[in-house]
Amino acid sequence: MANIHDVARVAGVSISTVSYALSGKRSVSEDARRRITAAVQELGYLPNAAGRMLAGARTRILALSAPLRSDTYAPAHMAFVLAVATAARRYDYDILLLTEDEATNGLRRVTSSRLVDAVILLDVSIDDERIGLVRDLSVPSVVVGVPKDATGLICVDLDFAAAARLTIDRLAEAGHRSIALLGHPEAVYQRGSNFPHRFRNAFLDYAAEQKISAKFVMPGTSDTDVRQAVDQMLDPGDSVTGVVMHCEESIQSRALQVIAESGRSVPGDLSVISACTSFDTSHFHPPLDVIPLVAADSCDRAVALIMQALDGAAEPHVELVAPRYESRGSLGKPVQPAVPELT
Repeated sequence: MANIHDVARVAGVSISTVSYALSGKRSVSEDARRRITAAVQELGYLPNAAGRMLAGARTRILALSAPLRSDTYAPAHMAFVLAVATAARRYDYDILLLTEDEATNGLRRVTSSRLVDAVILLDVSIDDERIGLVRDLSVPSVVVGVPKDATGLICVDLDFAAAARLTIDRLAEAGHRSIALLGHPEAVYQRGSNFPHRFRNAFLDYAAEQKISAKFVMPGTSDTDVRQAVDQMLDPGDSVTGVVMHCEESIQSRALQVIAESGRSVPGDLSVISACTSFDTSHFHPPLDVIPLVAADSCDRAVALIMQALDGAAEPHVELVAPRYESRGSLGKPVQPAVPELT
């Protein structure tokens, strides 16, 4: 992509003359201005954003990279997009939304042309192709999420591992010793989305540490798939008395229907917790205890960190938002005999 050096070369003027012409800070001859304009048009250079950058001003635009993939859960995805846009407006900033699945192309385009002041990444995978790129960008960046290698990055996100441990602590305190995790569809884990792995791994590791029997089930998205997953999760031989659901709203809603159809009541026969959930669980039947995933918690902080980075006041680090538990009556004591602790 053309830069100011190319414009100066084609127009036959100095770089400073191009800078003055684009920024308007100093006058240049009509002939030089005409040649610079012609060079800009010939090369496809973007003079307005570049001119502002050359003048030392900011574009007041943030690039928000939020790829829409085939398995993207749109309601939660767009809640995070809206949260970033709302937070940015508090600083008199707008966002340029990049939704293409080939995520690096858009980032290269808008940063190399100086259209934006900084970059925020959403929906980060464990080995995200965007990570290597943002480390080399000439503008600050913040990642909402935690990739496998966070070296040199500013990252902010809910502490999914702490959330997983919190669900187990609540179930254990109520006396549950055999529990299950209803996770996302298998494709989400295969794609490498970072937060499902962080939650699942912490859940299973902490359950083993606490000598609690735990099983993990991945449902599909169809009604039949969800029914099969619930049947597998509640196999009588496993004596599961507590369930944590970390999946999208439609799966959780259908799972509750299947549980009810099986003759089990919540929390009488089975305790259920909805974990890291971006939607309202109070409308479920019954309402579920929840650890909410509030987009504004991480996105407000991400934008604040971007502003600090623009001023040179933010160092690379990982910042995790502490989870909070909201009780809505779906957690009770187990009615089945306690399963002996694992040895």
